[in-house]
Amino acid sequence: MAEVQEFLIVGGVAALVTLLLTPITRFVAMRVGAVAAPDARKVHEVPTPSLGGLAMMGGVGAGLITAWVSGNFDPVFTSFTDIAGVVVAGLIVFAVGVADDIRDVSAPAKVAGIVLAGVVLALAGVSVLWFRVPFAGFVQLSVDLSVVVTVLWLLVMTNAVNLIDGLDGLAAGIVAIASGSFFIYSMQLGLDGVLFESNPGALLAVITTGVCLGFLPLNVHPAKTFMGDGGALLLGLMLAASTVSVGGRVDQAVSGQVFFFFAPLVIPLLLLGVPLVDLLLAVLRRATRKGVAISDADKEHLHHRLMRLGHGHRRTVLILWLWTALLCGVVLYSTLTGSGLALLPFAGGALALVLFTVFHPGIGTASAEVASEPN
Repeated sequence: MAEVQEFLIVGGVAALVTLLLTPITRFVAMRVGAVAAPDARKVHEVPTPSLGGLAMMGGVGAGLITAWVSGNFDPVFTSFTDIAGVVVAGLIVFAVGVADDIRDVSAPAKVAGIVLAGVVLALAGVSVLWFRVPFAGFVQLSVDLSVVVTVLWLLVMTNAVNLIDGLDGLAAGIVAIASGSFFIYSMQLGLDGVLFESNPGALLAVITTGVCLGFLPLNVHPAKTFMGDGGALLLGLMLAASTVSVGGRVDQAVSGQVFFFFAPLVIPLLLLGVPLVDLLLAVLRRATRKGVAISDADKEHLHHRLMRLGHGHRRTVLILWLWTALLCGVVLYSTLTGSGLALLPFAGGALALVLFTVFHPGIGTASAEVASEPN
């Protein structure tokens, strides 16, 4: 695999281009009407441009081009089908998201677009080929089943990011932490000789991290711009592609490493534990209510509940960032050291976070920020 510094240069370019493009996309958003207007169900008090995903797409493109022309990632670009599939699928979900940012798109139409992108990924070779059953070894999936699993994985990732994008900086921060951790995880697999040099997982992960870091300066509270559905779906696509490339195409365990539940695909589930738990609770909540569709927005997401407890906007975001960092720490420590002995300190960290969340000195005061933009 390429050296760490070569990956960091690519991620840095993605971050810089995203940062430079974001102010431009604010102007474009105002011109085309992609503006989130304040109302009773949203936190922001002034109309806010919501076309930040365009800057993110520019950052992704810049990162890929930098990797290509540098010559340090030639094995990844040799067949080119993987990267081409990611680019085409990314453009599809981005177009669907931007269309929804400018003019509402029905839920079935959005799902259809994501499914199409998932099929493109699978046909390009970015698909779940292997699935490890705990204690039973690896199972190679048939072509048809591989496509289905890949599409479902993409649906989960895109919806998880989209639903958690309810507060300024929340989604971008969580994805930055998770994708950065997955990059480190992927590099370790490369050092252990598990990943082929042609595997694009680490490259996609570091580009995703860079894009999020470049977008955050104008997205933290009070946000000057939102990523919109275009950005959220793109980030979900990048996460799905990077995790599938690694977790779904590794057909051997790493000697001396501790794989949670002995399944590499479980790793991204832990790294993205916060948005995935939020997605699961949202689906269960809406599925059990009469007359409520799965796609109906509500104000019961994790960030809504934290704000009703009395946490302000920034502290709510910080708490969910810390939970993500804690889960990532568990994964990375075990992967890098091959030991699970640090679970007790991490459990102590989790307890401290719970106590901070529930018994913070300011928790008894009512917060004026009790709602955020529903997804």
